[in-house]
Amino acid sequence: MSDTEITVMPGRQDIVLSRVFDAPRDIVFRACTEPTLVPRWWGPRHYNTTVERDDVATGGSWYYISRDEEGVEYRFHGVYHDITPPHRIVATFEYEGMPGHVSLETVTLWEDGAGTTRYVGTSVFQSVADRDGMVQSGMEEGAREGMSRLAEVIRVLRERAEW
Repeated sequence: MSDTEITVMPGRQDIVLSRVFDAPRDIVFRACTEPTLVPRWWGPRHYNTTVERDDVATGGSWYYISRDEEGVEYRFHGVYHDITPPHRIVATFEYEGMPGHVSLETVTLWEDGAGTTRYVGTSVFQSVADRDGMVQSGMEEGAREGMSRLAEVIRVLRERAEW
């Protein structure tokens, strides 16, 4: 329904992603948290993502592996600090290729009453340097692609009772 907006303010430790999806909040929440759906949108399209663990509950943990066309693996993990269906997800995020650089990710879903949902994802990094490093890694392109893929999953969920 809309393009992904990415806000990176100079000197701050956060990145904010925002997008409006043409679906009720419960469908968007399901697409974001159901382990069988996550590989359909998480990461670049040319990567294959495997959900090794995804205990979507406060205190639970997650572990994803993305593989490129050559089979190179990129491993990510975190802990869920707050799951409040269908409104909020708070979890840590760490790329194993850069251990110790952990961010805190908060996704908030706002339904407008007209059947659309605003997704606001805020990533808070331990330092401005960590945040800037993430931006310089090309994350904006990957985030836009992931959000577009999420929109595709949400569209299918909205059109069908089940995937």
